[in-house]
Amino acid sequence: MSGAHPVAELAIETSNLTKRFGNRAAVDQVDLAVPRGAVFGFLGPNGSGKTTTIRMLLGLAAASDGDMRVLGQQMPRALAAVLPRVGALVEGPAFYPYLSGAANLMRLDSADRYAPAATRRARVQTALERVGLSHAGSKRVRAYSLGMKQRLGIAGALLSPRELLVLDEPTNGLDPQGTREVRSLVRSLADAGTTVFVSSHLLSEVEQMCTHAAIMSVGRLVAQGTLDELRRVGESHVLVRTPDVALARQVLRELGLLPTAPTGDTPSDQVRAVLGGRQVAAEQIVKTLVHRGVRVRGFLLENATLEERFVALTGEGFDVVS
Repeated sequence: MSGAHPVAELAIETSNLTKRFGNRAAVDQVDLAVPRGAVFGFLGPNGSGKTTTIRMLLGLAAASDGDMRVLGQQMPRALAAVLPRVGALVEGPAFYPYLSGAANLMRLDSADRYAPAATRRARVQTALERVGLSHAGSKRVRAYSLGMKQRLGIAGALLSPRELLVLDEPTNGLDPQGTREVRSLVRSLADAGTTVFVSSHLLSEVEQMCTHAAIMSVGRLVAQGTLDELRRVGESHVLVRTPDVALARQVLRELGLLPTAPTGDTPSDQVRAVLGGRQVAAEQIVKTLVHRGVRVRGFLLENATLEERFVALTGEGFDVVS
């Protein structure tokens, strides 16, 4: 959907990326283009291939076919050079429950051969502060809530400076305040130049957090682009409340709009019409209706939503709240 990007401007680029399990293609010829500095939402229902794609990008699964570039380098050939520049939280965090949050991060940091031991404690404290867990760093992880464990997982991905952060369901299990904190954290990381790749099933979070998105369905990439680009492809509607329903439908048709058939729950004084790509100003529609004798009691221009676009592309509903 978006125009082509030069390779240097992409944090993630795939071409014909495919993963087969026997005769089934879990990921089927996917061409991703994730701009550097973006907060990129990776959307799709369960089983659409999102996590499998992420695992291939991180070298946790081998691709059956296709090419991948992460931070401008060919994967998995450049895995050793790329992974130290990437932070990831995939399929939920896993920690030693009998150790404190800080101790878990210390062990995680010590496994990084590029992380200097002299500044380890300071890095751990900084990571805990960034995710709002400095007060709980000394507590054993078995006493953490699910949301606290999720934030601790993000802290682990942020122990060292990262050019790319890959998060699989980062707000899973968080209360509204924790969700806002993670959202704010993601935005601050993007503002500092980090590209954030977010796999999520929560549409409301993607719309508030992300600048770009891609939609997966049954292993295939069905759309990608900025959020505005994705919305523009969907249908916009006008909604008119009037006692002159028949006349209103006639006038809207003459304006080139397409009145939709009423359903069983459509109010008797309501007319809904699809703009159908027509560039007609709302003021002009109302003016014409009134001029033709339609008594307009209410008027609303409904732009296409990302949820409607998702349903149109996949035929499936979507979770919009946590």
